[in-house]
This record gives sequence, C-alpha cells and structure tokens, in this order.
Amino acid sequence: MQLQTVDTENRLREFDWALWPLVPLYPYRQRRTLRQEVVKDTVWTFDQAQGIFYVVVPIRMTVVRLQSGGLLVYAPIAPTQECIRLVQELVAQHGEVKYIILPTVSGLEHKVFVGPFARRFPQAQIFVAPNQWSFPLNLPLSWLGFPPNRTQVLPFNSAAAPFADDFDYATLDVDLKQRSFGEVALYHKSSRSLLVTDAVLSVSAEAPPIVQLDPYPMLFHARDDAFEPIQDTAANRRKGWQRIALFAFYFQPKALETIPLRQAYRDSFKAADRSKRAYFGIYPFRWKANWERSFESLSQGGRLFVAPILQALILNRAPQTVLTWADQVAKWDFERILPCHLDSPIVASSSQFRAAFTFLEKAANSADLLPSEDLEFLMQLNTGLTKRGITPAAQERI
Repeated sequence: MQLQTVDTENRLREFDWALWPLVPLYPYRQRRTLRQEVVKDTVWTFDQAQGIFYVVVPIRMTVVRLQSGGLLVYAPIAPTQECIRLVQELVAQHGEVKYIILPTVSGLEHKVFVGPFARRFPQAQIFVAPNQWSFPLNLPLSWLGFPPNRTQVLPFNSAAAPFADDFDYATLDVDLKQRSFGEVALYHKSSRSLLVTDAVLSVSAEAPPIVQLDPYPMLFHARDDAFEPIQDTAANRRKGWQRIALFAFYFQPKALETIPLRQAYRDSFKAADRSKRAYFGIYPFRWKANWERSFESLSQGGRLFVAPILQALILNRAPQTVLTWADQVAKWDFERILPCHLDSPIVASSSQFRAAFTFLEKAANSADLLPSEDLEFLMQLNTGLTKRGITPAAQERI
C-alpha cells in the first residue's frame, strides 16, 4: 500500500504546474501532457487541456526538428515535469531546443508559459510576435518572466530569421485601437506543415484524446438539468464535448438558455450531485431540443473555419489586412495544419485555408457563413465594444 501511495504521489508531481494561479484555468495545478508524432522523426505535438467552468479544450505546442540539428518549439505549454521529460526524449535523439516561438500577441494562455519554459532550456533563443502587450498593465516582457538577453522580436522579413532554411512565416497584425491582435503562421517547408495559433480551427464530433483523459467536464455539460446524474458513457462524452465546443465558440449559442441564478441556486438543493466538484449542484443551463443543429452547422464534418469570436469581434475590423495575410499564407504548398487548439493535425490544403476567410468577402456563399442566430450574442458584444470605443467598428466585407 505504501509503495502504491508513493507511486501515485510521484505521478501527481509529474503533472504539477505550481504557477497555475497566474492564469487560473482548469485543471489548475494538475496538467497532463500527451505527445503525438505527426511526421516521423520531424514534427510532434504536445497537448494539454485547459478551460473555464468545465469548458475544456486542448492547448497545443508543436516541436519541429531542424535540418541542421536541434529543435524549434512553437507556442510553449506548461512545462510540467511530464512535459519536459517528453521534450528531453526528443532532445536526446535530435539535439537541443534552439528556438522558442511565441506566435501570438494577445493570447495570455500562451504567453504565460514562455518564460518558465525558456528557463528549462537556457541555450534557446526566444522569438516573439511583434507589438506585444499585457493587461491590465502593459509591462515589458522581462517583467513577465521572459529572459531579456535571449528574447527578441521576430524579424519582419522571414529570410532574416536564423531558422529561415527550415521555415517561412507570415505575421498578421490587426489594429484594435487600444491594443492589437496578431499571430504568426509558420510554414515548415520539408514536412509541408503549417503551424497556426488561433486563425483557423476544426472541431470533430468526438473529443480529442487529451480531453478524454479527464471526462468529467464533458459529463458535466452532457446533462440537461441539475437533477440528472453524471454518468460516464460514450454518448454522454460525445454530447458533452459538442456542447463544450458551442460554449467555447459562441459563449451563448441560440440553442442555450440560461436559468436565473436564483432559480439555479434553489434547484441545487435537489441536484443529483451537490459535491464541490459539481459546483455544489448549481447548473444554470438548459439546452433546447435542436442544439445538435448548431454543432453540425459549426463543425460540418470537421471543416476548416475561423472561430466565431474572431469573425464577429476582431478580424472584421481589418478585412483587407486579414485577406492579404491569408493570401500570403495560401501561397505555401502545405498539406496539413497544426493549430494550437481543437483538432490536430488537420489534413488541409492552401486553398482550403484561404476559403476559411471568405466570410470577409461580399461574394461569400451562405454556406461559408456561420448561422446568424448563433452569432446573436457575439454581435451584441460587437455593438457594445464599438459604442464604448474599446475597438474600432467592423468594416464592410470586401
């Protein structure tokens, strides 16, 4: 029994992320890591899970072997003992981590890991997307834990980067008045792989493996009310995952009704599960009978698309800038896309990538656009942000 307890403690220590209070997202201190080899001896992805109120999705780091030896890391994740052990196994075979890339400007869930990750690989150079900022105070990167003597902004011209023999990249920068949205798409030439942060996604009907390791969030959202017990079945995992996807993308899709908190509190006394893990029985959601249609319209069998929040609140502020960037990326001859969230790898061509941005064009077909009823809540946010001067107004489609 004692040996079993020690082994369990050692395993938990492997998953430990002590800095979780910096960005307090589920699963908080305990984070599992799954490594997948995408291209043999060349490209690997490392997945962890994170979310809010059990809306849990993958967050992903990609590692690529350089032709000259060594590794490049794109969008680091939490450097737990397990994560670093899995990276060190690649280091032992292919050489040290030479470059660490922060490919986003606004993504705090990516930025928070770069400093701690970089300290585990003191020989690596850190490159960041231009126009970095932080909230609520705009602090220098060194104050956020980035090693100042090893951190630099990515050169404007990708040919000037020290890893130019292996990669091309294109930087998107959208001016949002007080801040900006930006990300760097990185193209690995030899494997024909495109690495992106948030720009494009795909979501399947089944939850990704990293989310399946801890099914509770899916089972929590699979219920139709607080009185329904939490049961671990394949059907409930699928239902819960699809609802999580709708939460994550729309915040409040049309098929979702929210119960007043006072009513949810009263119902909690009769809930099937009143444990702390189940938020003491509070479940303020009610799904309409046709909620599956919203997921099918979004997923369309795993198609490539731009997240609704980007469509409704960010990229429509500068459609010409975004389309010019999309055209630049679409010139590369890639065959797979590795985003930092949801499905990966996505088998997709440059033409499919470009087609995901047709929502910014006047000639877009209705099939290229998300259902307007599910976008209602985001469009209300859009109006509020513009009225308060937080972001510029959306521009007309081109």
